[in-house]
Parts: sequence; C-alpha cells; structure tokens
Amino acid sequence: MNTLALNPWKDYELLDVGNFKKLERFGNYVLIRPEPQALWDSKWNTGKWKQSAHVEFIQKGSNNGTWNKLKPIPDRWTFSCPLDKQINLNLRLSLTGFKHIGVFPEQSVNWLDIYRFLNPLSNTKMLNLFAYTGAASIVGALAKSQVTHVDSIKQIVTWANDNAQLNDINTIKWIVDDALSFVKRQVNKNAQYECIVLDPPAYGHGPKGEKWKLEELLNEMMMMVLKLLNPKKHLLIVNAYSLGLSALVLKNLLQDYAMQTSSQLEIGELYIPSQTGLSLPLGIYGKLRKN
Repeated sequence: MNTLALNPWKDYELLDVGNFKKLERFGNYVLIRPEPQALWDSKWNTGKWKQSAHVEFIQKGSNNGTWNKLKPIPDRWTFSCPLDKQINLNLRLSLTGFKHIGVFPEQSVNWLDIYRFLNPLSNTKMLNLFAYTGAASIVGALAKSQVTHVDSIKQIVTWANDNAQLNDINTIKWIVDDALSFVKRQVNKNAQYECIVLDPPAYGHGPKGEKWKLEELLNEMMMMVLKLLNPKKHLLIVNAYSLGLSALVLKNLLQDYAMQTSSQLEIGELYIPSQTGLSLPLGIYGKLRKN
C-alpha cells in the first residue's frame, strides 16, 4: 500500500492543519476551511491563523455555511497549477457556500499521471465521472484524448466548461447526468475507454433525483466501469474520500480485473504535507494501469 504525497508548488501551500481546520494558500489568498480528519492540535496558534488568513469558512450545516472575510479577497480568482515544465493548468476558484472552492490540490498527482499516460498515445478516449470542475478532463484534452466529462450538477459542468476556456480547450464533451446511469448506458452501447477517472462523493444526487451512497453503490459502479475499460491498454483512477473507508476496499474491487488483464494495481492514500510538518490525509485511491 502506497502513500502518495502532493508536491506543493508556487501557487499552493498547506500552511498548517489541526483542530479540525486547515490553513491553505491558493495564489495570493490564504483560506481557513473545516477539515474533519484534522483531529490533532495545530502547530500555529489561533492568532497566527487569523493574522495569516484572508477568509474563513464558518460551517452552518453538514456541508454548508458562510465565508467571513478577514482581509480583502475577491469572490473569484484564477489559480495556476503546473503539470510539468511545459504545461500549466489554469482554474477559476470561487468562494462557494459549500466550503469547496473548485479544486482539490491533492489530485494534481493524478492529473500528471493522466497526462503522462495519454500524451504518447493516439486515438484515445477518456471518461471522467463525478468530474467536478474539470481539471482532470482538461488534462486529458491537453493530452489529445477525446474526453467525456460527466457530472450531475449543471452549474458545476458550466464551471468546468469555463475552466476549459481558460486553457483554450473546446474539445470536451459535457454531460449533465447521474454517473451510474450514464455508465450503464455506455455498457449497453459496448463503449470503450483507454482512461477512466472517477472521484465519487460519499453522498449525492443525480439530476433526476437519483440517490448515490458510496458504500451501497461503489461495487456496482466499479463492475460497470471495468466493462468500459480497454483491456489491452488502460489507466483507471478511482478516488474515495470517506471517513473510515480502507484502501483495501479498492484493492478487493480491482484485483480480479488486474489479474485477468495483467494490469498493474496500485492502491494507497493521498496526503498533503504541511509547512509545519504535519500531514493531512485526503482519501484513498486505486489505480489500474496497462501500457
């Protein structure tokens, strides 16, 4: 089992983490946001956090709340993420009412994997499920793949399209749909993809009220997804951020397919090291790779 760490870059730092919160810098702005896995004490005191931060998310419900601005900060700004020396990914960030701002920095290690897998190949297809604001989709398009982006929320798909425009990408197919329903239809059509990425939430709803619960539906989802993978050449990345879910769950879901297709199976945990020496766990991942 691996631990996969983010290498911070110029526009991103996890400054400190603890007391169920995280202190992060995105470009020129420092944010305080809730973090349920930060069970320990932070290294910096509250005064230093407040002095450093531009804004703090004040949680009201299970996942909603308001932003308390401590210093001037725009509601939207552009964030830069370098994939390698040649490619820089630009994303629009926004202070939403759900504590998320439009990017999960720890996923950048997976974006680089996607690019390195797809870029040397030709005539590939990529499917991005639960695709959020589209960073992985844009990376696939930059690597010359035919990308299908699926998310259940129309406004989020619009946001992803805006991000694609920031990167001069206009080749992505945008789909507003329930991910499991879409995958089932693709299986019925005998569709095939060389790269599939999915980052399912713990809970969610489709555009027609379809209910998603990770523990109940992940097995069915993975059975369907594996039917869509090109067995001769593929990269599958599945992420799961759910408290208490072990990476061994993903191993059990993927290992039979890995044996049948002689694929490389990698499972592990994503984390971000902070500037104060603490490490923030940010979910588990599983990868199937066959070059």
